[in-house]
Amino acid sequence: MNRNAFDKLTAWKSDPDRKPLILRGARQVGKTWLMKEFGAKRYASHVYFNFDEEDALSSIFEANKNPHRIVELLGLLCGQKILPEKTLIVFDEIQECPAALNALKYFKEKANEYHVVAAGSLLGTLLAQPKSHPVGMVNLIELSPLTFDEFLAASDEALYAYFGQIQKNRPIEDIFHKRLLEAYAHYLIIGGLPECVSSWIRHKDPRRIRRIQNELVTVYENDFSKHNGKIAAGRILLVFRGIVSQLAKGNEKFIYGCLKAGARAREFEEAIEWLASAGMLNRVYNVSKPEHPLAAFEKLNHFKLFLFDTGLLKHMAGVDNSAILLNGDFQFKGPLIENFVLQQFIGQFDAPPRFFADGRAEIDFLIQNGTEIIPVEVKGGEDKSAPDFKNYVKTRRPRVALRFSRRGYATDGNITNLPLYLAGIARKMI
Repeated sequence: MNRNAFDKLTAWKSDPDRKPLILRGARQVGKTWLMKEFGAKRYASHVYFNFDEEDALSSIFEANKNPHRIVELLGLLCGQKILPEKTLIVFDEIQECPAALNALKYFKEKANEYHVVAAGSLLGTLLAQPKSHPVGMVNLIELSPLTFDEFLAASDEALYAYFGQIQKNRPIEDIFHKRLLEAYAHYLIIGGLPECVSSWIRHKDPRRIRRIQNELVTVYENDFSKHNGKIAAGRILLVFRGIVSQLAKGNEKFIYGCLKAGARAREFEEAIEWLASAGMLNRVYNVSKPEHPLAAFEKLNHFKLFLFDTGLLKHMAGVDNSAILLNGDFQFKGPLIENFVLQQFIGQFDAPPRFFADGRAEIDFLIQNGTEIIPVEVKGGEDKSAPDFKNYVKTRRPRVALRFSRRGYATDGNITNLPLYLAGIARKMI
């Protein structure tokens, strides 16, 4: 599979101000594969060390702070000379060895000629803790599930070639529009987790996808039960399992009382932060004013939570494949498609998406592009009715407003309709 993050890694390699790199992301999004693939394709050699599989490995870092000595010992351990700039050093499951995580700062200070990349399960939750990693001494790259364009590149090269030619103000021929909508429907079912995508490419069997997704949910929930921090694993589990019902209710914000009777924010805010840091949830804040800069107007107690992978959300909600493939109407259609659009937005713009709700009207998303604030409406079908959205556009008169739907690419005044499959290249189409 081709991952867009590969280009970011390549840019990191050639950056004169490069620091040791930490690759963040939820479990099973392909971090290990990406690090090894990057080492194989962009370096003369690479060496791989897994702190979860080799318990004795930690002793090297606990006994030494000199990075040159560490490199010497690692070379002896793997039986290969580690060369500056030519050998990529890969540390996996680095959260199992705090001394190794801390050693990254010594590589930056004393041995930056060595190229080091690290990753680990639930590493985001560790990095979110104060003094848990060398601030300013590492670069960070986020890795998410495959976006729609990455899914298309892996599953249909010819259609992906056409997708790559789509440009602003260029019509999309009907035959390709229909084929892309079909691929988009498949993505809603399969999602972007590499194991699911790989299985679909090999077998085209929805039953296998369902089994894999069920197993992944079990893996993630087991991670919660193994959590040994101050946050109760049961609360993390309640939040994770409550995402579907929260989205299905269509509330304009996350309601703690829906998790259990009488629940309060103080009981669950740490569990939510843990899940967000682990890469499992995407949190979208409401803003008091839809103005630049959006971060200045965030209402920190008013937010929505979405799942990090749309295919997994579809599975957890129990949506039947036929409802998606036949473009039927079902209760969870709106939240599922909003989740899809948000997943494609993540990392595309300089600021994370927000939403606007003031009790009278609600705008699905607001995206900040430079100093522009662009309102976004998400529709599951071809229906154009959206009174809140149209009223917002009429009164605030943004230069451009985006509506995502199954309709074709078209512009009507300052409202641009983008087919849902173009959410991942929205910035290019503005």
